[in-house]
Amino acid sequence: MSETTGLTKERDAPEQIVRGVTRWYAGFLVIAFALLPAYLIAYLHFFQDPRLLFEDHTFHEIAIALATLEGIFVCYVTWQCYRRSGDPILRWLTLGFAGFVIVYAPHGAFTPLAHHDMWLFLLYGPVSRLVMAVLLFIGLLSYRADSEPDPAARRHDRMFWAAWLVGFVVVDLLVAVLANTPFAGTLATRLILEGGAMLVSLVNVGCLLARRIRSPLMQIFGISVMAFALSSLAFLLGKPWNHMWWLAHAIFAGGFFLLSYGIVQAFHAAGSFSAIYSREELMARLQESMARTETALRELQRSNVKLEQLAVADPLTGAVNRKAFINRIEREIERAKLGSAPFSLLALDLDNFRRINDRFGRDMGDQVLRNVVDICLDAIRPFEGVARVAGEEFMVLIPRGALDTALMAGERIRAAVQATPFVSGNDRFSVTVSIGIAQFPHDGTTSEALMRAADERLSRAKDHGRNCVIAV
Repeated sequence: MSETTGLTKERDAPEQIVRGVTRWYAGFLVIAFALLPAYLIAYLHFFQDPRLLFEDHTFHEIAIALATLEGIFVCYVTWQCYRRSGDPILRWLTLGFAGFVIVYAPHGAFTPLAHHDMWLFLLYGPVSRLVMAVLLFIGLLSYRADSEPDPAARRHDRMFWAAWLVGFVVVDLLVAVLANTPFAGTLATRLILEGGAMLVSLVNVGCLLARRIRSPLMQIFGISVMAFALSSLAFLLGKPWNHMWWLAHAIFAGGFFLLSYGIVQAFHAAGSFSAIYSREELMARLQESMARTETALRELQRSNVKLEQLAVADPLTGAVNRKAFINRIEREIERAKLGSAPFSLLALDLDNFRRINDRFGRDMGDQVLRNVVDICLDAIRPFEGVARVAGEEFMVLIPRGALDTALMAGERIRAAVQATPFVSGNDRFSVTVSIGIAQFPHDGTTSEALMRAADERLSRAKDHGRNCVIAV
């Protein structure tokens, strides 16, 4: 056995190594993909002339208009997912997308002011990214794989959504005010807004890694947020209309598209980020579910066995009931006919049992009945065919037992019952049993005939003076 276990471990060792290496490789690919924009940023920063410009207002306006429509669409789908599932993270994702769209839209609308009022044109971009980054971070903090869904009243609370939309419009107005102050063009303002958006996004990614959240949609969430952080870095390094500035837009758009893909996946699945699991989580939950199912099946099997036993057993003594005993006789008849082997049937009745009930009470009488069944089972082992067919009347089946075998079993039962003392208070007493025997096929070839023959001989035993065995 130990050698087999050792061989199994040797075969499993390479597989475990491969599993470990592939897990590391998969993690490396995810990180490499998440940092892909950083390579492009480094390339432009170190190898391209930052003075090269591509200034096309019409293209910029069309791009921002398309981004706004995309944002509205994704916001609506996210809101529908939230209304269906009540997943708390989707509430904050909806607000994050809505805040981005409302705050970002003026950035495209004010494109013609790029030369006349530069900061009114530029500031809406970093503020929109900062607003979305903060709301996405709050959403991550609310994420739990087993979180309770928000109540329906909260999902459909129009005042809640209206208050946030008004708040985003107020942010637009505040940006307009800030753009017309002396602080608008300072480096501190850019660092606070764009750097703040980058910092919050990086904290978001760090929190995701620290909590070891590995579900597929949350991995998409993490990669997207990393793209948002890198886009903010590109905006800090770039200047309006140069290639780094355009790359920053492209990086942010890539992250937004990827996150929207996750939202669509949630919409077509359970409508929830929390209910879509990784392969490992799914297998673990499946194994847990299978274990619960197997436990339930075992409990059901035990319950079925108990029910079957209750269906065929006498509730007082545990012996089989009359119906189940007749079925056993019928099966033994079929077997005996095939093998031409006889079997015997014993009918037992406790002598003067009513006197025991009258003198010592029914509880004592019930105890006597239970003890008699135990005595019968001990006397006929390894056979177990003991049935209670009436109040104090029992029958015993002796499979493959001819008349001499049945007589010996009957005598063992009679002697054991007589030798068993019973105690009730200060009184000690014993009981006796009368027994009649019938044999297949000599006394009948049906269960009814055999039981009738055994009963007739039991009556003769009673007439003969009780406490005896009659077989002929």
